[in-house]
Amino acid sequence: MTRKFAGDTLLVATHNKGKLEEMAHLLQPFGVKVVGASDMNLPEPEETEDTFVGNARIKAHAAAMATGLPSLSDDSGITIDALNGAPGVYTADWAETENGRDFLMAMTRANTELENLNAPHPRTAQFRCTLVLAWPDGHDEVFEGVAPGHLVWPIRGKDGFGYDPMFVPQGHETTYAEMDRWEKNKISHRAAAVSKFVAGCFG
Repeated sequence: MTRKFAGDTLLVATHNKGKLEEMAHLLQPFGVKVVGASDMNLPEPEETEDTFVGNARIKAHAAAMATGLPSLSDDSGITIDALNGAPGVYTADWAETENGRDFLMAMTRANTELENLNAPHPRTAQFRCTLVLAWPDGHDEVFEGVAPGHLVWPIRGKDGFGYDPMFVPQGHETTYAEMDRWEKNKISHRAAAVSKFVAGCFG
């Protein structure tokens, strides 16, 4: 039985304003106040696990312990079938440079590796999001969302972020980056995970 959320304030363990806005918007009907990690001056813990759920648990439990509030965190990324699931939890790491993240470099690397393998088309991939809601007593609940699709090259679209310009979700012909932000949010991996979270903890 999933533990229900009974408080009036939820800490979202992220420093990303976009994610925070999205979560506040989704939880508005439930009268929950949403605060972010930066509002509480929380440091970003080191993500040392090699799974999405492992890293999400690190962030959620660290925030819950530090603040005494139920804390929600997510870990997400893209898994490419022909690359045995890479980059996976290293999705952001592939983009790291001395001057910040360069996702064009990361997408180019993914495409180059696929070309070197002569990977057949369609080059299937999945965006994955794992949400963990942790309570200060150590209990947690896990919710996972997956958006299947395939990769295209050259990249297309100006919106979105990360690997969005090379990812076409299943059942669509446009990349995430060619979609309106709210259209993407309805079908995204995060939307799938959040709907499970809302049904489990607020339903």
